Amino acid sequence: MAHLIKTKRGLDIKIEGKAKETLGRTIHSDIVALVPDYFVGIVPKMLVKPGDAVKAGTPVFHDKTFADMNFVSPVSGTIVDIVRGERRKILAVTIKRDAKTDYETFSVKSLAELSRDQIKELMLAAGVWPFIKQRPYDIVADPTKQPNSIFISGFDSSPLAPDYDFILGGKEKELQCGIDVLSKLTDGNVHLGLKAGNRSPLAELKNVQITEYDGPHPVGNVGIQIHHTHPINKGDVYWTINIQNLLFIGRLFLNGTVDFSYTVALTGPDVNEDARRYYKTILGVSITPFIKSNVSVGIPLRYITGNVLTGMKLNEDEYLHPCASQITVIEEGSETHEILGWAMPRFDKFSASNLFLTKILGKLGLNNFKYDARILGGERPIIVSNEYDKVLPMDILPEFLIKAMITGNIDKMEALGAYEIAPEDLALCEFVCTSKLPIQEITRKALDNLKSEVE
Repeated sequence: MAHLIKTKRGLDIKIEGKAKETLGRTIHSDIVALVPDYFVGIVPKMLVKPGDAVKAGTPVFHDKTFADMNFVSPVSGTIVDIVRGERRKILAVTIKRDAKTDYETFSVKSLAELSRDQIKELMLAAGVWPFIKQRPYDIVADPTKQPNSIFISGFDSSPLAPDYDFILGGKEKELQCGIDVLSKLTDGNVHLGLKAGNRSPLAELKNVQITEYDGPHPVGNVGIQIHHTHPINKGDVYWTINIQNLLFIGRLFLNGTVDFSYTVALTGPDVNEDARRYYKTILGVSITPFIKSNVSVGIPLRYITGNVLTGMKLNEDEYLHPCASQITVIEEGSETHEILGWAMPRFDKFSASNLFLTKILGKLGLNNFKYDARILGGERPIIVSNEYDKVLPMDILPEFLIKAMITGNIDKMEALGAYEIAPEDLALCEFVCTSKLPIQEITRKALDNLKSEVE
C-alpha cells in the first residue's frame, strides 16, 4: 500500500474553463521553435545556420558548459531564422516544418546491457536530457552530478490543471521504459507522487516508489513532494521531470528515435466552451492555431503557456513551453474599471483573505468568480503577516526567506531553506501577497545568485 501524506496549507483556486476529457484535432504549426530561455541554466551555442535542413532529432544548438548536451529539432524541415536579442543573445531558433517527418535514428541496445554512462551519453546526444531538472536551483540537471533520488509528480493540482490519467492512458509502456531508464541513473529511488483516492493507471507502474498526497494546491508540485519525503540539505542533489516529458525518454529507448509529440489542454474562461478540450501536438508549436477562432473576441486577452499561477505570458505568435501541458486564456482586465475597488462589497470576486463574502458563497458552491490578469494594487514594503505561511505547506519561514532573497543574503538564504525552493512553489505566495511583490521573479534571480556564489 502506498504511503499517504496529507497537507492542510495551500489554496485551491476554482476557475471556469476546465478542459473536457475529449480529444480534439491534432494541431501543428508551419513554424516551430526552440527557445533557449525555456531551459534554465544553459547558454546555447549554435550548430546550424539558416537554410540548413534538419531531421527530428538533429542537434540545433548545445550548451556551452556541457558541449555534449544537445538541443534537437522536434520536426524535420529547414532552419528559417536564428532570432537574436541584445548582445546577440539567442532568443529562438525557428524551423519550417516538412509535411512528413523524417527522424534521426539512434543505436539503442537493450537497457540491461547499457551502463549508466552509456545511458547518459545517448540522452545527451538525442536531446532528451534537458527535460531533467535539478534541485536545488531548479535548473537543467548537471550530468556530472549523481542524484540522491529522482522525483516525478503524477498529478497537477494547479488551477484548470490537465488530467494526466486521461492524457497518459494507453502510454504505460513508454512511461515504464522511461522510469526504468531513470532508475539506472541513481543509486536511490525513483519516486512517483499520485493524488490520494484517485484510481490512477499510473499506480500500476513498476520499479518506482509511489506516495499518495492529499491536500490543496500546491500539493501536486514536485517540490512540495520532495520536502515531505526527502528535505533538501546543502550538498544534496535531486532530479525531477515532468511526467509527459518522461514519454520522450521512453520512446527514445524503445524506438531509437526522438518523438516529441504530447498532449495539451486548452483551458480558461475566455476559451469557447466547445474548444475546451485536449489536443495532440508537437514540441515548439505556436499557440496561434490553438487560439484562432477558439477564444473570446472584442476584449484584450492574456495567453499563458501553463497555468495562471506559474505559466508564462505569450503573444499570439509565440511558442509553447516544452514543460507546459496546458494553455490558459483569461481577460487582461485593462478595460475593466471599478469604483473604490476593494472597498466595495463584492459577490463576484475571490478573496484569499476573506475580505468579501466569497468564503460563504464558496461553501454554498457559488464560486464561479470572475478572474483577469490585473494585479489590483501596487508594490509596497513586505510585511510579516503570516499570509504566505497559510498557502505554503513547507516547514520554512517564507517571509524571512523572501527578504533574504531580496537583499541577496546568501547565509540567511541557505539557513532559511532556499535549497528546497523553486519559483513555482512560491506562486501562491505571490498570488496572496498584499505587497504585490513579483515573488517568482525574485526567487529565480536569487537562486541564480546562490548558485553562482556557492558553486
